[in-house]
Amino acid sequence: MTTSSATDIKTEQIQYEANGVKLNGYIAWDANQTGPRPGVLVVHEWWGQTDYIRSRARMLAELGYTGFAVDMYGNGKTAANPDEAGKLMTEVLNNMDEGVARFEAARRALEGHSRTDPTKTAAMGYCFGGAVVLEMARRGMDLKGVASFHGALSTQTEVEPGSIKAKMLVLHGDDDVLIPQEQVDAFKSEMLNARAEMKFIGYPGALHGFTNPAATENGKKYGLPLAYNEAVDKQSWNELKQFLEEIFSG
Repeated sequence: MTTSSATDIKTEQIQYEANGVKLNGYIAWDANQTGPRPGVLVVHEWWGQTDYIRSRARMLAELGYTGFAVDMYGNGKTAANPDEAGKLMTEVLNNMDEGVARFEAARRALEGHSRTDPTKTAAMGYCFGGAVVLEMARRGMDLKGVASFHGALSTQTEVEPGSIKAKMLVLHGDDDVLIPQEQVDAFKSEMLNARAEMKFIGYPGALHGFTNPAATENGKKYGLPLAYNEAVDKQSWNELKQFLEEIFSG
């Protein structure tokens, strides 16, 4: 366990399990607050649970929530390059029932922590993680809300009208060529037909990965259309803050 002297944010590594696979979680909370508080699961990009994702859990703790960085790959695996990342991501996306089991295991670990109010849980994700949390909503998971940052929007899941329980916040880069406009249009139509309670925000000029400070360098290094956008990063985080306040109120 570690403590930040500036904010008194405490963190802890938590090992949990799903179907025999060991998973490494990372939880953060503000020690200055007393009693349990709402919990937010943070699902990683295709790179795996990097310090970037753990930093988001700490940022949630600074807002007064219990943040939990999820491990969707098992044993804390991370990717060193896009080929490795693509393989790890595809393994989960092609077996989403296993992905659901891993997500649910993370949820149990978060909600079982003494600093978490188990009646108030949300989930957010980046890129691959955005696709994961949207999939959990599509499957009718009982979450207060889900938020996707530059996440994939397509699915193989048939969604029945009224089956989505979670409120949804989708933060998208309008210039994200990895998520074509056809996918955006299909997603909006799907959510309309599902009668989902969703707020969709498109940011002009923003590319895929707009929240990650490492995105521009990774884009140049691997020849991918990625770029960090500081202004949009701040704007989208402010939208998340408002969203969490709304879904956890009352």
